[in-house]
Amino acid sequence: QVQLVESGGGLVQAGESLRLSCVVSGVAVSAKPLGWYRQAPGKAREWVATISSNGRPSEANFVQGRFAVSRDKAKNTVYLQLYNLQPDDTAVYYCRIIGTDNWGQGTQVTVSS
Repeated sequence: QVQLVESGGGLVQAGESLRLSCVVSGVAVSAKPLGWYRQAPGKAREWVATISSNGRPSEANFVQGRFAVSRDKAKNTVYLQLYNLQPDDTAVYYCRIIGTDNWGQGTQVTVSS
């Protein structure tokens, strides 16, 4: 059974950083592309970043270098490092196996000004 569990969210001030984790079970992170998405209050869920099965990262245009996706194959975990967070980054952040309905439960990130 495939399971994704996010953690690492929290309440931070503008300009601070967080590292989100997504522990994957039931499939190797090197076997599938893994993506990060976010959903802000009252807005549609949007794609943030992906790390491909061969480890190549890609990010949405709005990221502009502030976020970085990575993985640890030994821990079967995907990370999303968030730098210089702003209030507009407030959202629930989810990880997903791209192309499937396998999503995590999400982790809340709240950025105060």
